[in-house]
Amino acid sequence: MLSRFLFLFFWVFILFVSSCGDRFAERNFEWDESDAEGIHLAMKVITDIMVSDIFSPPVASRVYAYASVAAYETVVHKFEDYQSLAGQLDELKPGPVPDPNLNYDFEVAATKAVLKVGHALTFDESLFHELKASTLDYLNEKEIPESIYQRSVEFGEKVAEHILDWSRGDYYAQTRTYPEYTPQRLPDKWIQTPPAYMDAIEPAWNRIRTLVIDSANQFIPPPPTEFSIDQNSQFFEEAYEVYAVLTSGDEMEKREIAGFWDCNPFAVRSIGHLMVGEKKISPGGHWMNIASLASRQSDANLMKSAEALALTAIALFDGFISCWDEKYRSNLLRPETYINRYIDPNWVPALQSPPFPEHTSGHSVISTAASIALTRVFGDNFEFDDTTQLEFELPVRSFTSFYHAAEEAAISRLYGGIHYMPAITYGSQQGRKIGKLISERVTTRLD
Repeated sequence: MLSRFLFLFFWVFILFVSSCGDRFAERNFEWDESDAEGIHLAMKVITDIMVSDIFSPPVASRVYAYASVAAYETVVHKFEDYQSLAGQLDELKPGPVPDPNLNYDFEVAATKAVLKVGHALTFDESLFHELKASTLDYLNEKEIPESIYQRSVEFGEKVAEHILDWSRGDYYAQTRTYPEYTPQRLPDKWIQTPPAYMDAIEPAWNRIRTLVIDSANQFIPPPPTEFSIDQNSQFFEEAYEVYAVLTSGDEMEKREIAGFWDCNPFAVRSIGHLMVGEKKISPGGHWMNIASLASRQSDANLMKSAEALALTAIALFDGFISCWDEKYRSNLLRPETYINRYIDPNWVPALQSPPFPEHTSGHSVISTAASIALTRVFGDNFEFDDTTQLEFELPVRSFTSFYHAAEEAAISRLYGGIHYMPAITYGSQQGRKIGKLISERVTTRLD
């Protein structure tokens, strides 16, 4: 009887000491707001999953947008000089708020929010769990009191559920049921291109709910040059510029620029009778990684990092909707098709022609919009080395500003042989209008 009493007393004593220790740890817990690596690691997990699953550029931008907004909405309550995006992004309502009387680690919460949204919007369950392990290991190394850690996880997951509920109203699910696009067999219209002759990607993307711009057609760009096969026409001249661009100036440099910004999620190469696919990062993934690079380089704290990711992702998301609206309106054939028909049947572009209409250039639109978002956060003349493509065995390129990078991304489409110059010029103007409007309408920091 005595031994049983002593045994019970021992465990009650241990629980009491443990409880006191936990409360003591909570009272003395100091959250480090400079810690932001978790959300960058989580975003890289999402990128790697989408590379593996071959997400199209527009769909990838959707995942980045919801994951980034989840991170932002998780941490914004801790920073009094920032405000929520609720009421600023279309149909986004206020979400969960942390208990002001309790301690949280907001890096843990935001990282968990990003992972939960990313997990819900991607497909490969086993790969996701494999890739996120290193991110969880990073969080575990912080040695946060268990009660605070669990509370932070729960808060991040609540915000993620709120964002996922919001995402379900963007008409994406409905567009999955639409029939495949049937190309129009007219001289000036887009048709599938070699070597894979892939079906058109996301012809109904203009139906997706925008985040900031009023509608998909708010910024309709000028139409492409009037189609003509007359060798004295403006259109023939623009096509010939694509045909001859690598023969003037530094061909090697132009090819390097084209390859660096290729960002084709599934490029196909012919090797004899075999077709070999190469998985690469998407255009949006490239710019999201630039946002993380800039955050790390500038030692941005958690809030500023979340702001950079969210504003970049919002610009990408609305940029793709606007661009895709124009693509399937003008429905213009690619340079490869025109050149093979009317100039040189054996010509092959430096890059594989993407499977959707030509006008305007998606890279030009989204890169310009993203550069405005990043300049807003980090300022003009932000010099950086873009190491994004190292894992795809491409060299580092250096830029004097985000605008500089966007300009190179845009002109890369001419060097790659996949866009006429008007698509680049008008696409950059389109992206500038989108980026400017987002900057005017979305308030993050309360100055």
